[in-house]
Amino acid sequence: MIRYTLRCERGHQFESWFQSSSAYESQERRHLIDCPSCGSSKIERAIMAPQVVSKKGREPARPAPAAPVEAAGNESTSLMMAQERELRSKLKELRDHIVKNADNVGDRFPNEARKMHYGDIEHRPIYGEASPEEARALIDEGVEVSPLPTLPEDRN
Repeated sequence: MIRYTLRCERGHQFESWFQSSSAYESQERRHLIDCPSCGSSKIERAIMAPQVVSKKGREPARPAPAAPVEAAGNESTSLMMAQERELRSKLKELRDHIVKNADNVGDRFPNEARKMHYGDIEHRPIYGEASPEEARALIDEGVEVSPLPTLPEDRN
């Protein structure tokens, strides 16, 4: 994980965590990163002081803050809201991709997944419904399954 200090086109500065620098660059290119203060998606990395670990106590040396923090409470709340929006956006994107590119086999999912796993039918992307017990049984048999992400607004 890597933490970046970011700045939007209006000069608001905030921090966010990313899996890697390439993950940040990918999200930036697709405008998935929003400023928690104004919502702008025109974001760039700000200059940051590296976190250095001292040899004595193996405790990180305290870097100088990148910029003065105006309202820490509101900023952290806004950052959480921005991260939640980003996560929801990615989950929706993943779900939409699966729905668009896979066959919905409904409640036949456990049987279809088994047939593909054992080579009885050709492999293809599918999704559908399975009870928790059916999903556990598939996993126990070595069939690779994952739940389709849902969001609170999907349940309405």
